[in-house]
Amino acid sequence: MLNFKKMKYSKYVSIFFLMFSLQSCSDFLEQEPGTQTSIDELLQNKTGVLQALTGLYTEIEANVRPDRYAAYADLQGGNIKFAPAATGGLRGQISPAINLQQVYSFEDVALTSNFKSFYDSSYDIINQANLILEFTPALTDATEAEKNQIKAEALAIRAYAHFLLSLVYSQDYKYTPDASHLGIIYSTESIKSGIQYPERKTAAETYRLIIDDLKTAIDSYSDSSLLSGPAYSFFNKKNTKALLARVYLQKGDWANAYEMANDVITNSGVVLTSKETLIAEWEKPNLPVSEILLEFSIPKDTEGNVSSSMTQTYGYTSDTNFEKYTASNDLVDLYESTDLRKQLFLTKSLYTIVSGVQTYLSYNFTKKFQNNAGYVASRLSEMYLIRAEAALETNRADLAMADINIIRARANASLLTNTNNLKENIFLERRKELCFEGFLFFDIARMHKDVSRNDGCIATVCSLTYPSLKYVLPIPTFNTNLNPNLQQNDSY
Repeated sequence: MLNFKKMKYSKYVSIFFLMFSLQSCSDFLEQEPGTQTSIDELLQNKTGVLQALTGLYTEIEANVRPDRYAAYADLQGGNIKFAPAATGGLRGQISPAINLQQVYSFEDVALTSNFKSFYDSSYDIINQANLILEFTPALTDATEAEKNQIKAEALAIRAYAHFLLSLVYSQDYKYTPDASHLGIIYSTESIKSGIQYPERKTAAETYRLIIDDLKTAIDSYSDSSLLSGPAYSFFNKKNTKALLARVYLQKGDWANAYEMANDVITNSGVVLTSKETLIAEWEKPNLPVSEILLEFSIPKDTEGNVSSSMTQTYGYTSDTNFEKYTASNDLVDLYESTDLRKQLFLTKSLYTIVSGVQTYLSYNFTKKFQNNAGYVASRLSEMYLIRAEAALETNRADLAMADINIIRARANASLLTNTNNLKENIFLERRKELCFEGFLFFDIARMHKDVSRNDGCIATVCSLTYPSLKYVLPIPTFNTNLNPNLQQNDSY
């Protein structure tokens, strides 16, 4: 890593963000003009640090909930197609969402990347987490247990942001035999001590650092968060273990993936939503399903009104008021007729123009994200599917089949009776169970499968053959210009 001459640390936040050269703003630091609070002043006591940590969760939610990230993996993988325009002069016309238009056709451009705000906001979040980590040890009005809890949450946030960046900007872990291909920049220091120009780590180093942060966090947690709000809205020991299980799965560390997923299933105190309440749990307004491990709280105004939610990506209100993203038949046709999860689609006949002809076509809106739904970051079903895949990869096919059948039985789907083709069955079960929760494209890459999008695909490129340089996005040109050591992904 090359460090250039350090720049003088600015006292005021307005200058701090000018130095960082990010377009996003830090809610917990930036206030009205003329009333800026210095970082030193804000983070000198427990109240200020907790205010910072609260704001950091708000920024995470604002980064992952909009369609730019929330719909990405399902759109690229083929779970999603676009609804026609609901009103106006373009009513009935079908076109890609503007936020993902280049990405959708695997034609994102570094100079005008659809994901620039995601990249910038992710490193903004990481920098804020590092500030909290740097100031917390010196707090004089917090106990060691309280400081450890703050540290644990900040480390989990830092690891989570880096992990999401690695999924989007780095090829899957086994793209090279020793994971020596490019990972991402892993930032463990804030820029208050000076601007640095780091190089990207290898994928192996990136994952090692993510895992180290998560394991340190797990060892540091106290009994509960110091923040006000539902426990599932914050990182804690059980959902950090769930994230670690996911990281191990993505890495292909099967023994540790099994152990960590099994730990969450066995010891978290969370149980699967029952067959009898599965549909009702997803349909209820405002609250997450009972098996939630982590859902970032949706923003509300002072009167408790929701200002934004996942409904803005997948919502349906009426035939003239609905959002852009609907389920493809590629996905819907995977469910058996008896599968309860097929009831989680709201089927509507909508006015559509096809080749200049006016007609009505059926579209399937997911019920998972209606009624002010929040962003589902982690739930227990995923742990069963991780444990199943890890069991299969460690020569315990019977255990793998048993876990898949737990999920299938809950959904009233037919049970597997043998272990033939179990790896493909696990892939398909993940696709059905975790649809619209941000997994499919990353599963396709991780399993070295090809992308095949059929129903409703209006991209210029509807399929990719693995391996492909287009399985990752370009790092925005603004950032590669800012950091001369930041290497661009091949083909961009």
